[in-house]
Amino acid sequence: MVVFSAAVFGAIAGSFLNALLFRYNTGRSVLRGRSGCMHCGHTLGVLDLVPVLSYLLLRGRCRYCSSRISVQYPAVEVMVGSIAVFLALNTPDLPSFFFWLLVWIILLFVLVYDLRHKIIPLSCSALLAALGLLHVYLGGFQLVDAAGVLLSVPLLFVSLISRGQWMGWGDGMLEAGLGLLLGLTAGLTAFMLAFWSGAVVGIVLLCLPRGYTMKSEVPFAPFLIFGAACAYFLHVDLFYTLPTLFF
Repeated sequence: MVVFSAAVFGAIAGSFLNALLFRYNTGRSVLRGRSGCMHCGHTLGVLDLVPVLSYLLLRGRCRYCSSRISVQYPAVEVMVGSIAVFLALNTPDLPSFFFWLLVWIILLFVLVYDLRHKIIPLSCSALLAALGLLHVYLGGFQLVDAAGVLLSVPLLFVSLISRGQWMGWGDGMLEAGLGLLLGLTAGLTAFMLAFWSGAVVGIVLLCLPRGYTMKSEVPFAPFLIFGAACAYFLHVDLFYTLPTLFF
């Protein structure tokens, strides 16, 4: 029952996250106004708004104009639902559940928004950093956790010397929040995984015949969040794994 309730709650939260993603910075109210088809503008009915199920029953097409519905809708709903289930099974109490669910909803927002628009809203990075400070404070201000904020220094330095051209300011602020939330050890693991995965994807993109060059803009936040997910959900610890591979 706990798993089912968490999955449903997470999917509903994912539905609201989708609405925020499509309405943010467009002048449309996030809290007001009915949802409508992105193509024909027809107001959606209750049966069109059931997370995941509506997309499957409608076979990915609008009931009114038959236009394709973005796969982002069910993907985000499934991801938030899955995260909610994980947290329900692995957090000790409701406050912890809601705290970490909020953290990962913000991270998913940043991931999708950065992929779509190649920019990180500074308000999201600032909110994540504030949650990181709250996490450190409630945890008794352990030095190893607070030191995680130092992981943002290299990114902020690159942003400073390049005036935001090589690395956006939002990436450094995002890493500051992740460092505070994950702590120094897990945060450094996430940081290293982000750079390694980013390097691999960058090399692959350069090899594709689609006009990618060294000057092409590639969002870095998704790689930071990928690294954080590996450290948080999969408990990847490079400080344990790497020595066992060589010794």
